[in-house]
Amino acid sequence: MKFSAPLHKAHLLRRYKRFLADVVLEGQDEATVVHCPNPGSMMGLDKPESPVWLSWNDTGKRKHPYTWEISKADGDLVGINTNLPNRLVTEALEEGLIPELSAYDGIRREVRYGEKSRVDFLLQGEHLPDCYLEVKNVHLMRTAGLAEFPDSVTARGSRHLQELMQMVKNGHRAVMLFVVQRMDCTSFCPAADIDPVYANTFRDAINAGVEILCYDCEITTKQITIRQPLPLSPSFG
Repeated sequence: MKFSAPLHKAHLLRRYKRFLADVVLEGQDEATVVHCPNPGSMMGLDKPESPVWLSWNDTGKRKHPYTWEISKADGDLVGINTNLPNRLVTEALEEGLIPELSAYDGIRREVRYGEKSRVDFLLQGEHLPDCYLEVKNVHLMRTAGLAEFPDSVTARGSRHLQELMQMVKNGHRAVMLFVVQRMDCTSFCPAADIDPVYANTFRDAINAGVEILCYDCEITTKQITIRQPLPLSPSFG
């Protein structure tokens, strides 16, 4: 996914009210309020004075036309926009960049399923079982090389795993895909200390036949793209 225009560099002053942040744009002295498209804790990604990169979208309807897209953390670029993974996965599916899912040629988005939910993608193909695909954004790294999810308690995430388990019981294929918006991780696992319920449900889902996929991203200030698979960490036994 290419950004439609060059990103603007700034440094972070503070993040607050979940969806707002104060930054100072490069070459300026005064603070600017920007939109933070991330409802999570952003653990390790919201340190004051961190370099950040912003997109600009002035439609005349937005109170804050700058959107925080990327941070620099642990010496590397990290995508923080939780709205991007579905767009990244759409591109990857259309270009066949996820081999485990490349046999499907029908892609439907936001299809109702389960109890009052919408699955991110319903994949369909001739002579193939319907594939219910949920996508989760990952950017937490507390141990070098280990990507973790979630960064805060997520009852919604546990519900999605339960609904995928039900799809398997109904004879369908179900996949949970974690998109790691980092380039410095070599494996993935649930953050059991942050949300033990989610970690237990994750284990139950695997045992029930839900497939777990994890892919990291190539990140520059010009574009973000799905890159390569990451294995489940041996520490999650």
